[in-house]
Amino acid sequence: MCVSPGERLKLIIMNLNEEINKEFSRYQEDFILFTEKGNKSAGTRARKSLMNISKLCKEIRKEIQGEKNS
Repeated sequence: MCVSPGERLKLIIMNLNEEINKEFSRYQEDFILFTEKGNKSAGTRARKSLMNISKLCKEIRKEIQGEKNS
């Protein structure tokens, strides 16, 4: 199956977007545990989720930039 560059980019971004949504859901759960219940380890997990979201956003940006420049 041959996929055009535009379709390839769309698939990559859709997958990364799905990962971001899952990570954000994890972040929200841990943030609530940290703020409402005082669970300190949930605060650590929330920060880790935010870092992962940041990395995924950079990955999406890199893919878009690469497609733009090709």
